[in-house]
Amino acid sequence: MESFAARGSRALLILWTSACAAGAAHAQTVAYPTKSIRMIIALAPGGGVDTTGRFIGQKLSQIWGQSVVADNRPGAGGAIAAEAVARAAPDGYTLLMTSAGLTITPSIMKLSYDPAKDLLPVTLAVISPGVMVVHPSIPVKNVKELIAFAKARPGELFYSSSGQGSGQHLAMALFTQMTGLKMTHVPYKGTAPSITDVVGGRIAVTVASVISTRPMFTTGKLRALAVVGAKRTPALPEFPTVAESGVPGFGVDNWYALFLPGGTDKGIAVKLQETVSRVLLEPDIRKLLLAQGLDTVGSSQEEFARMYAGEFAKWAKVARAVGLQPN
Repeated sequence: MESFAARGSRALLILWTSACAAGAAHAQTVAYPTKSIRMIIALAPGGGVDTTGRFIGQKLSQIWGQSVVADNRPGAGGAIAAEAVARAAPDGYTLLMTSAGLTITPSIMKLSYDPAKDLLPVTLAVISPGVMVVHPSIPVKNVKELIAFAKARPGELFYSSSGQGSGQHLAMALFTQMTGLKMTHVPYKGTAPSITDVVGGRIAVTVASVISTRPMFTTGKLRALAVVGAKRTPALPEFPTVAESGVPGFGVDNWYALFLPGGTDKGIAVKLQETVSRVLLEPDIRKLLLAQGLDTVGSSQEEFARMYAGEFAKWAKVARAVGLQPN
C-alpha cells in the first residue's frame, strides 16, 4: 500500500508538472508571434476587405517584427477562405479576414465546417456603412415617403443586389419584410452593375456601401435616403438611419472582422485583439479609414462574439422567408 508520504510526493509532482505545463503555455502566448503569420482574405484583391486586411497586417508586422503574408482566397461567399482557416492548426499563425457574409453562407449553402464553432471571433475591425439609394425620378426624399410610394404600387418597384443570397439582397428583403412592402428583386453579378442600373433608371432602389454610392448621390445621379446600419455613421453624419426613419429595429451592418481557427489559445486571441484594437483606435488611423468610408470599431472578443452568434439566426430567418435554403 502506498504510504501517505508517497501519495503526498506524487500529488506534489503532479501539481509541479501541471504548473510547468501552464507556465510553458503562458510563455508561448506571451512570446507570440515568433514567426510569420498568414492572413487568409476572403475576398479578391482591391476590395474593402482586402485593403483593410492588408492595412492591419502591415501594422501588425511593424509592431511585432514578424511578417504578415496576405493570401486571397475569394469565392463561395467567403466560404473557401473560412474553411481553410477552420481547418488550419489552432496555433495563432493563420488568420481570417472576412466580412458579414460569413454569417449568411450557412443559410444558403451546405458547408463542410461550422462557422459558429470552427472559427474563433477575435475582433470586429470596421463597419462598411451602407446607404439606401433611389433613382432621382422616384419622387421620395426619405424612407417614410418611399414606403408610402411603394405601398401604393405593390410589386411595381424593382430593387437590385449583387446576387441571390448576397448581403444586399437580404438587407432589402429584411426591409420589405419589416415594412410589408412588395418589391421585385433583380440580382446582378456584382455590386457595380447593380448600382449602374439604378443610375440608369432601370431599377428603383438598392442598398450599397457609402464608398460605392457617394460619387453618385453627391452629383445627383442617385438620391440617398438613409443609412441602413444600426447607428448613424460619421461618413454621413447628416443622414438618419432607416430605423429612425420609420422602421424601428431595422439595422444591417456590413462588417469586416478577424478570426482564428477554433480552439486557438485564448491568450493568443486576446493579444491579437488588443493589438489590432489599439491600432484602429489611433486618431490618424480612424481618419484614414473614414476617408475610405469605413467606421473603425476594434471591439472586444466578448462583444464581437455576442454579435456574431446573433447574426446567424437573423439571416436564417430572412433567407427562409425569401425561399432560400442551403444547397
